[in-house]
Amino acid sequence: MDEHPLFLLLLLILFLLVGVLLPCGDSKFIAYNTSHGVVPGKLNVHLVPHSHDDVGWLKTIDQYYVGSNNSLQGACVQHVLDSLVPALLANPDRKFIFVEQAFFQRWWRDQSEIIKGLVRKFISSGNGGMCMHDEATSHYIDMIDQTTLGHRFIKNEFNVTPRIGWQIDPFGHSAVQAYLLGAEVGFDSFFFGRIDYQDREKRKDEKSLEVIWQGSRTFGSSSQIFAGAFPENYEPPPGGFYYEVNDDNSNSPVVQDDMELFDYNVPERVNAFVDAAIAQANITRTNHVMWTMGTDFKYQYANSWFQQMDKLIHYVNLDGRVNALYSTPSIYTDAKHAASKSWPLKTDDYFPYADRINAYWTGYFTSRPGLKGYVRIMSGYYLAARQLEFFKGRNESGPTTDSLADALAIVQHHDAVTGTEKQHVADDYAKRLSIGYKEAEKVVAASISCIAGSDSGSPVTKFEQCPLLNISYCPPSEIDLSQGKNLVVVVYNSMGWKREDVVKIPVLSEDVFVRDSHGKEIESQILPLANASVVIRNYYVPAYLGKIPTVTPKYWLAFSATVPPLGFSTYIISKANRKASTSMQTLLKATGSATDTIVIGPGHLKLIYSENGGKLIGYINTRSSINASMEHSYKYYTGNDGSADKKVIPQASGAYVFRPNGTYPIKSEEQGAFTVLRGPILHEVHQRINSWISQITRVYKGKEHAEVEFTIGPIPTDDGQGKEVVAEITTAMKSNKTFYTDSSGRDFIERIRDYRKDWHLEVNQPVAGNYYPLNLGIYMKDDSTELSVLVDRAVGGSSIVDGQLELMLHRRLVHDDSRGVAEALNETVCALDKCTGLTVRGKFYLRVDPLGEGAKWRRSFGQEIYSPFLLAFTEQDGKEWRSSDHVSTFSGMDPSYSLPHNVAIITLQELEGGKVLLRLAHLYEVGEDKELSVMASVELKKLFPKKKISSAEEMSLSANQGRAEMEKKRLVWKAEGSPEPEGADSSKAARRGRAVDPAKLVVELGPMEIRTFLINFI
Repeated sequence: MDEHPLFLLLLLILFLLVGVLLPCGDSKFIAYNTSHGVVPGKLNVHLVPHSHDDVGWLKTIDQYYVGSNNSLQGACVQHVLDSLVPALLANPDRKFIFVEQAFFQRWWRDQSEIIKGLVRKFISSGNGGMCMHDEATSHYIDMIDQTTLGHRFIKNEFNVTPRIGWQIDPFGHSAVQAYLLGAEVGFDSFFFGRIDYQDREKRKDEKSLEVIWQGSRTFGSSSQIFAGAFPENYEPPPGGFYYEVNDDNSNSPVVQDDMELFDYNVPERVNAFVDAAIAQANITRTNHVMWTMGTDFKYQYANSWFQQMDKLIHYVNLDGRVNALYSTPSIYTDAKHAASKSWPLKTDDYFPYADRINAYWTGYFTSRPGLKGYVRIMSGYYLAARQLEFFKGRNESGPTTDSLADALAIVQHHDAVTGTEKQHVADDYAKRLSIGYKEAEKVVAASISCIAGSDSGSPVTKFEQCPLLNISYCPPSEIDLSQGKNLVVVVYNSMGWKREDVVKIPVLSEDVFVRDSHGKEIESQILPLANASVVIRNYYVPAYLGKIPTVTPKYWLAFSATVPPLGFSTYIISKANRKASTSMQTLLKATGSATDTIVIGPGHLKLIYSENGGKLIGYINTRSSINASMEHSYKYYTGNDGSADKKVIPQASGAYVFRPNGTYPIKSEEQGAFTVLRGPILHEVHQRINSWISQITRVYKGKEHAEVEFTIGPIPTDDGQGKEVVAEITTAMKSNKTFYTDSSGRDFIERIRDYRKDWHLEVNQPVAGNYYPLNLGIYMKDDSTELSVLVDRAVGGSSIVDGQLELMLHRRLVHDDSRGVAEALNETVCALDKCTGLTVRGKFYLRVDPLGEGAKWRRSFGQEIYSPFLLAFTEQDGKEWRSSDHVSTFSGMDPSYSLPHNVAIITLQELEGGKVLLRLAHLYEVGEDKELSVMASVELKKLFPKKKISSAEEMSLSANQGRAEMEKKRLVWKAEGSPEPEGADSSKAARRGRAVDPAKLVVELGPMEIRTFLINFI
């Protein structure tokens, strides 16, 4: 079966070889010499052929791969890869860079062993992630996971470890990408295409497009990387060097080298090449320049490019003024390193990004907030599901967590989680996440059933979960308990330390009570289900499931759960002969008195509201003696349509670009009306801001932060105006234009309003130009206090006014922003014979601390937001559960052990063959907290008390090579102003944990350190 396609392939290669050697229509032999390498003393032009293939954008990933739906875009990645094989085999000098493993792995599965054998011969390096992930809206754990999937595939199939970061299209670049997803995975360099247009022009003038990037304040030079921004974008340089067949190539003449035919143009083409090379050399250091020969979805007929590059290399080198060569980013990096030059130093990051005046790509920080929330929920669930899969033992025949892993990897793409794709593509991403979740849900249910199961041989318990709990829908908890049945709730904690938090589930009756696994009744609280929640439930459940719920719960049941590390606790909910502790409900309206106040909060934290108007006016913490004025309000920016732009290119606000055209405060339509619920566990304040915004503010007895649950939508657009909705927190703090935002959920970076560290900023958008991406949160401080706000998904945020923080929570726009998607960001949901704009429900959390004490909450609680409790339910006789041999409390760790509170387990996963992948992350930066920004240690023997470890090999971050091997291979670079080259062995290197003693098996972690291990058990 393989002989026939192989014969055709050989014929095709023979044909291509003839094309290389013979000009069309002539029998004269021309052997194009493309074998040149780097030539010292000459300007070397590195031609880097590439195809940038979005893992979804205008079309879905599968449509892009097979080449369907071409009315939207003529693109077929399968054709690109099919075309590359014979083109590369035809000339061993030719080279190519391909990044997106999500496509390559699809193609690889379909190839015969003969083709695979041929391809293995010319694969030597690459970027290697499943996608080219975003750097603003992807969480660092997701970035690590998707990179690991790609890197381990490449290692297993080709025994290759990528050494170059190729992030050419994401819309700005994070410091975490540079040091964590760059240096810590073993990359020697990192190349990208998009930086701010003002920054780019300055760097061209100063020849500083290429820098040494020290992205971590903690690690400094020990995790630096050589980083290069392209002079324009990731396309061929100006001068006519674009050769995609069937595209408009009118400005890119082919090299016509047959003197017996018309239009002979070798001298003109050589001159154009030399001119373009010299122009780029004038803005680049050393005698090496890189040409990115390709762009989106090109090389569908690869020979159309390679034939022209063969000729250019041949004739340019005959000319002799410059040297042209086929190259790769690795070859280019080695050439730059061999020059032994000092390079400009870069710290912080490349946000925000604007490609021209009035065009800040800061809208996508929030675009499609529903999808962003879904991604974050699934990310935390995937972390927990892998742990439970490990505790039970991986079932190679399925189900496994692999499907969810693939879906999460794909959605990290820079046109996926960003919200910059077409609507049908966003739907496809959500569908993939849903399919992945359903399989992982089976893994979780089976694992909990196995761990909690009876040793006496009782039937396996079936556990259910509630993925739609955020819209108050949880069928397992909405059961009638009047017939003697009981609801068993298993609460799993995926974190490495004991945790206490409040569990809330919908119930049908208020006559219930809660017992722990020992049969002891615990404190609980009943709260009414708000009308706004019922409306959302009744509309969105049919939209998601295609069916209308048969019952509607009236209440929330809240109780405090205490759960051991990496383990679960069991709680039993039963029918009571008396009412549970019911929240005292108070409906308050304006009293006319401006001085009367309402105090909310059962614990140390008190929120003060004015009874006249129902506004938040104060924040008091009796433990820390904080007494601060505070206001919380909403506003919206109207989306600019660009129609007033006369002297510049018109720019509208859209999926990518945030360009406001006015700010409008949102005042309550029911002035002064709000509902207060008080109980022993928590207090709630329910407020209806207007017909499309409502919120519930919660204060818990054992917590010192406020939780704000917002419900926004459908945003009205009947006035023809798009709207971008913002929550504001206003204080009296003197923040001096300064605030701090996280980098991909990891380090915090100082931001100063209307200021850039690397260049003098010309301010043309005072709001959009000061927005930054948030994955963890934002904070500001003055000389005595600091205000922190943490988020439950990626959003945009800023401090536009001193003493004030703002979060953009939802966007609905009516114009496209002319960046290619050709579709307004106008999300709608259709159900029950009507379509409405998308409603989004989410949470943010706020806290005020004395100066220098906020990091502890930001780090520990931030990790709890990422890894919420996982709930599983079963209906059973409560006495039978307790009296049987069911395991009611479980911890995967030694019962006497807990991880230090500055360390998180971010990966615990059983791999094929029984090996276990373990990642431990120190959560604090150096100097961030006086008690927790210190060396920490983890005892592996206590982490795995029931297993005997035979080896624990430390790996690179993406687990594709040994850490020691990686460190030996890394190139050492010198930054300007540094007397000696700085690298992993520099005396300035941050303090890191020592090598693990194989006998003691204790892992040390310095601040911000992440250590990765492959563990084998006996």
